[in-house]
Amino acid sequence: MTPTRPPADTTASLPSTRPGSGSGRLTARLRPVEASPAWAALAEVAIEPNPFFCPAFLLPYARHMMRDRLMLATVEEAPDNHGGQDAARDIAADGGTAGGRWLIAAPVGLQTAGLLLRSPALWASDYGPVGTPLVHPDCTPEAAALFLQTAAGLGPWPGARLLDLPFLVTGGPVMSLLRAATSGWSGQSMAGQAERAAHAGGTEGARQHDEVMSGKRRKEFDRLSRRLAELGTVTEERLRGAAACDAFPEFLALEAAGWKGEGRTALGSTPDTRAFALAFIAALAGQDALCLEVLRLDGRAIAMLVQVEHQGRTHAWKIAYDEGLGRFSPGQRVTLQALRHAAADPRLPLGGDSLAVPDHPMINPLWRGRLAYARLELSDGPLAPLARQALAVDRLCRRLARHIVHRLRRLAAGRQG
Repeated sequence: MTPTRPPADTTASLPSTRPGSGSGRLTARLRPVEASPAWAALAEVAIEPNPFFCPAFLLPYARHMMRDRLMLATVEEAPDNHGGQDAARDIAADGGTAGGRWLIAAPVGLQTAGLLLRSPALWASDYGPVGTPLVHPDCTPEAAALFLQTAAGLGPWPGARLLDLPFLVTGGPVMSLLRAATSGWSGQSMAGQAERAAHAGGTEGARQHDEVMSGKRRKEFDRLSRRLAELGTVTEERLRGAAACDAFPEFLALEAAGWKGEGRTALGSTPDTRAFALAFIAALAGQDALCLEVLRLDGRAIAMLVQVEHQGRTHAWKIAYDEGLGRFSPGQRVTLQALRHAAADPRLPLGGDSLAVPDHPMINPLWRGRLAYARLELSDGPLAPLARQALAVDRLCRRLARHIVHRLRRLAAGRQG
């Protein structure tokens, strides 16, 4: 997604009608991506995990990768003047600040549909492909509806209100809440429905591991392990906190030595991606939300998996391995190592999300659970159908342009040969 700079901070509010909310008001804002105690408090109680909408990720991502071209859409609940200091103190104690606790939050930006046209979307990128908003347990459909309206307000379409929610995990409480909040939208559709590899936690995760490591796969795994051990001493590590943070430069070096380094897509390939990654990892380590699975040969890392934890689920963020030892399948080995360790970790009852593309050839056979997700597309207003059609045409033009460029490159390569 290619962003443009968003408009200035905007605010909207209305009275809360949530039972038990008293005379509090719901206030929605498009605000800069800046640190806030209320944001951090919401991340700690969110009803579904999404580490990529938390401050640890978004603050360095917005600063280094987006140059502050994202906004944070939020809805907070605050008492009116009749509540006094006691009401403000109650809200602060319940996970917010004296300015109000946040009920729902997510980053929003203008995505490029194809070649030219843009529309507002919750900002879930390849660096963090989870689009589930952070939602407080007390968030109501009323608050969620105000959130969606506010996020859509970033759009540049007169006569049309549009909003896309990509990589939205389906089947959970947040999806149910959003569905209940979209009754005011004339157009609603689910696009790009897919599943990616995942694994369960606890005893079910252990069962999945044992199922994978049986029969022919176990025999082959044992054979490769013996061959690798002929080259030196093989050890496994599971690092957390400061130890994981200290080992992260090893990961950057291992990734840079492979095809990602050659293609300039490794995290350390540019100053911006490196600065973002280091800041993200340091913040995670400080929250004990970082885990590095490491496979070593004579003390040298030959495979590493960076995992990000949030609200009971681990997310396989980045993996790298020594491609010179690819015949020993070190990437598969460290992936199975992560599954085995996570299944035994009581902090991870929700298991693991691979964050991989659907049908990934390496991880799909190893992590046999599946996490379903989709893109929720919302539209409203008299010109909304025309706007959606224009975006579809723009996407088609981009696909055609890429096809033409690919054909021309093939023709040029054929002539040179």
